[in-house]
This record gives sequence, C-alpha cells and structure tokens, in this order.
Amino acid sequence: MAAAAIQTFVYPNAAPRRPPCWTGTPEIYFTKSIDNSRLVKVEDPRRTREMRQFGIALACLFLFVMAYAFQHFRAIEYGYKIEALKSRRDSLVEMNRGLRLEEASLRDPERIDRMARELGLQSPQAGQVIEMNTALPEAGAQVATLIPTAVVSNR
Repeated sequence: MAAAAIQTFVYPNAAPRRPPCWTGTPEIYFTKSIDNSRLVKVEDPRRTREMRQFGIALACLFLFVMAYAFQHFRAIEYGYKIEALKSRRDSLVEMNRGLRLEEASLRDPERIDRMARELGLQSPQAGQVIEMNTALPEAGAQVATLIPTAVVSNR
C-alpha cells in the first residue's frame, strides 16, 4: 500500500493547466512607522515671493482675458440686436408704404363723391365751403354755433 500509484483523472475537453503566475519567493512588505511630528518645515522667502508674483500675474492675465471675452460677446450681442432692428425697420417701412397706398385710395375724390351720392348727399352750393387752412375765418362767416339743450335723466 505504501507504494500505491496515484491516479489522476483528466477530463477529455478540459483546457490544459496553466503554470502559476509567479514563481519564486513572494515579496513581503513590512510597514515601518515613521514619526515626522517633530519635523519643522522651513519656509523659503524667495519661493514665497515668486509664488505671490506668479499668482498676481495669473490674476491679471485672467482679468484681461475676461474683459476681452466680455467685450467680444457684447459686440456679438449688439450685432444681433442691430440686425433685428434693421429687419423690423424694413417691415415697418413696407407697412408704411402699404398704408400710404391705402390712404391715397381712400382719399380719392371720385370714390368719396360716389359714396356721398349713394348716401343721398349733394354737392355744396357756393358759399357753403369754408377752407380751414386759413388762419382766421372771414368776418361774416359763422363757423359753428352752440345751441343750448336740456338733458333729462331718470337716474
């Protein structure tokens, strides 16, 4: 029994066994406690001055870039506003032209005369027309009169 052979069974479709990832002795790290509480950092005044100057230069550069960007974006915004106002002006000019055409057609004396005849009005007699373009009316002409009226209300 002591000399019995060990038999291993191998599966027919099994992948071959891989060798281990590492060979040799494993690396073992031990922690070493280091006490740095008694150390004092010595400040370098030259390094501090250089860092302060660098920070100020960086802040100035940042301010200049932001001012440029602000002006640039404002110019773009004003360009859009100008274009919107130009298009609005063009549409208003077109509307004004249409209204002038409509006014001219409504002021046509032939149209007014035709509408007046449809309503039963007659042409004015001589002396009935008073031009309002003059500064003062004629001495004998009466422009308007006020007729006293009484108003009765049941309220």
